[in-house]
Amino acid sequence: MMTIEKQIALVTGATGAIGRAIARGIAAQPGYEVVLLARDRAKAERAVSGIRRETGNEQVRYLLADLSRKAEIEALAAAWEGPLHVLVNNAGTTPRRREETPEGIERQFATNVLGYFWMTRAFTPILTQSAPARVVNVASYYAGGLDLDDLEFERRRYDNNAAYRQSKQANRMLAVAFAERLAPHDVAVNVCHPGDVNSTLSNNLGFGGSQTPEEGADTPVWLATTPAGQKNSGTYFANRQAKPDPFARDHEAIETLYQICLKY
Repeated sequence: MMTIEKQIALVTGATGAIGRAIARGIAAQPGYEVVLLARDRAKAERAVSGIRRETGNEQVRYLLADLSRKAEIEALAAAWEGPLHVLVNNAGTTPRRREETPEGIERQFATNVLGYFWMTRAFTPILTQSAPARVVNVASYYAGGLDLDDLEFERRRYDNNAAYRQSKQANRMLAVAFAERLAPHDVAVNVCHPGDVNSTLSNNLGFGGSQTPEEGADTPVWLATTPAGQKNSGTYFANRQAKPDPFARDHEAIETLYQICLKY
């Protein structure tokens, strides 16, 4: 019999509707150990016990970190032991009013954009050592309006829809930046639109959702666990299909955004 080498996957935002479904979908595949990253211990414990019960996979655990805070992400990476083959950046927030982290960064930009950026940067050495490895960024088709001169809504009136759309555009652009940088190390980086799920996040934006969490998680899980997520890189997917992405074409803006994020 062929033995399956164990793959380690880390999923951020793993107690939300889509994040939990992504973690469960990966855990249901043969040979995967799944680490849920969350902020709330009680929610994380419930998610882990539920996923273990639903999938029969006992190799499911959690870690705690606030992804809007760089120091917590760096501490998480420094304490990580062993390989990491799959990083799914999924955590997101959509506060209705403008909020700032203790470091003074607008919270939605810090979580939705810098959280993805810091996680990928902090875990790059581990992903590289574990290669072939992959990063899956959960973005959205609901994207646009990025203002490189006002990423934190200091001059514009804060609107959580506008801030969310901007953050998802940034996720799609930064996937290209990381794909180019990590290609020599056999680390693929792709980005996707999940399904439309009724969640706390979508409700905060004024939307419902027509799909189940499992349907919403389908494309991220597919990219995380099948050859498609390794043989492609720097690609935007929706419904398991590669889609043209206008935000991927402006390489000057992509590099400008990357350099701005480096300064945080």
